[in-house]
Amino acid sequence: MIYENKDQLQKGCESILAIDEDDVRVLDEGRFQGKLIDDLMYTVVFSPDSGTKEAAGFLIRRGAAALGIMSSSIQALYEAMGRKEVGGFTVHAINLRGITYDAAQAVFRAAMKGNVGPVLFEIARSEIDYTSQRPFEYTCAVTAAAVKSGWRGPVFIQGDHFQINAKKFAADAEKETQGVKNLIWEAIEAGFYNIDIDTSTLVDLSQPTIKDQQRTNFSLAAELTTMIRDLEPQGITISVGGEIGEVGGKNSTVEELQAYMDGYLEELKKRGDALKGISKISVQTGTTHGGIPLADGTVAKVKIDFDVLQKLSETSRLKYGLSGAVQHGASTLPDEAFDRFPATGTAEIHLATGFQNMIFDSSEFPDELRVKIYDYLKSKKKDEWKEKDTEEQFIYKTRKKAFGPFKLELWHLPADVRSRICDALERQFAFLFEKLKVNGTRGLLNQYIQPVDVPLKMPAALK
Repeated sequence: MIYENKDQLQKGCESILAIDEDDVRVLDEGRFQGKLIDDLMYTVVFSPDSGTKEAAGFLIRRGAAALGIMSSSIQALYEAMGRKEVGGFTVHAINLRGITYDAAQAVFRAAMKGNVGPVLFEIARSEIDYTSQRPFEYTCAVTAAAVKSGWRGPVFIQGDHFQINAKKFAADAEKETQGVKNLIWEAIEAGFYNIDIDTSTLVDLSQPTIKDQQRTNFSLAAELTTMIRDLEPQGITISVGGEIGEVGGKNSTVEELQAYMDGYLEELKKRGDALKGISKISVQTGTTHGGIPLADGTVAKVKIDFDVLQKLSETSRLKYGLSGAVQHGASTLPDEAFDRFPATGTAEIHLATGFQNMIFDSSEFPDELRVKIYDYLKSKKKDEWKEKDTEEQFIYKTRKKAFGPFKLELWHLPADVRSRICDALERQFAFLFEKLKVNGTRGLLNQYIQPVDVPLKMPAALK
C-alpha cells in the first residue's frame, strides 16, 4: 500500500508504532517488519504528497533506531586497519541502482548467513541523478531493508564519487564546487556517515611536478573535508575517502600517493590542528567503471596491477595510518580475481555494474519490459550513441540510465519475479563476501563500532 496523505499514514501505523514527542516506539515488531515497513518504503518512493513521504521516512529511520538499527560511520574500524590491529579482508562497497529495497534485503540476508560485519551501501553523485534516488530515499531503502531482513546493529551508508566535473569546474569552479558541497550537506542530513570525495578529475598531468599535478586535487579535498567535519553530527566522525587517480586513467604510483597525502595534510593543518583527515585512498590500477563492452555486448577482460595496489595500500598504512587503498570499477572482473584483493591488503572494493547486469540479463526479467526499456534508450538517449558503437555496446553503456524513468515498473514487478532476481543477487553477494574474506567478521562491529543515535526533527505531518 502507498499512503497518499498523513491521515492514511497515521491510521496504518495504529497499534504498530507509537509517536512519543520527537521519537518512535515499536509496539508490534512482527507487524512492523512484516507489512508496515513495505508500505512505508513504497510511500517514501511513490506517494504523491511530499509531506507524507517525509513522515514515512521519519518512521522508517526512527522505528529502525528503536530496534537498534542505526546509520553509522566505519571510521573506527578503518583506523584499526590503519594500525594493523585487524586485517586480512576487503570491505565490500555495493552500489544499488535499481529495485534498491529488494536488493538491499539480499545483501543483508547474505551478510547474516555469513556472519559478515562491515559492508557499505553506496550511491554516487551521477547515480543519484540517473536512478532518481536522492540520499533521503536511499537511506530509507537501505534502513527499511535492514528492518525487513532482521538485521540489527550499525548500517554503513556511503556517498560514492562525490565528484567534481572537470569541464564544469573549468567553466565555473565556484558553482561546480558548491554543487558538491550542497550534495554533501544533503547526504549528511540523510544519514550518510561515509563520504568519498572525488576531486581526482582535477589532476593536471601537464604540470612539471607530481605535487603540482595533484595540487588542485588535494587542496579542494581538504576544503571539502573541513566542511564535512563542520557538518557531522555530534559523536560521529564521518569516514572520508580521497582519490589520487581518476578511474579509467593512468595507473597510480606511490609518488602520486605521497604527493597527494603530504599536500592534503598540509592544507588540512592550515584549517585546524585537530581536523581528522581521510581514512582511505582510491587509486587507479587498470579498471574502468562498468568495464569495456565489445561489439557483441560482452565485456573485455581487465588486467589489474595487483603489485601497484599492494604497494599503495602498504604505503598508505605505514606512512599515513590509512586503512589502505580502494579499488573501483571491479564488478565485471572474473570471479577468480576477487580473492586477490584481501591478499594484497586492499581496504575496500566498489562494485556496481555487475549487479545491474544481473538484473537486466536475468532470465526472470520480463522480455516485454526489457524491450520497452531498450526502445526508450534508442529513442531518448540516441545522442549518446557513438558512431563506432554497435547496438549492443550502446545498450550496455546506457541501460543504467533506465533505472530512474522505469522505477515504477521495476519496483512493481511481480513479487515472485523480484524474489527470484534477488535470490540470484544474494548468491553473488555471498560468493563475494567469501572471496573478500569478510565472513565471520561480525564481531568486529561490536568491538570497534559504537552506533550513535542521531535525533531527527519530527515532520509536520506527524505533529
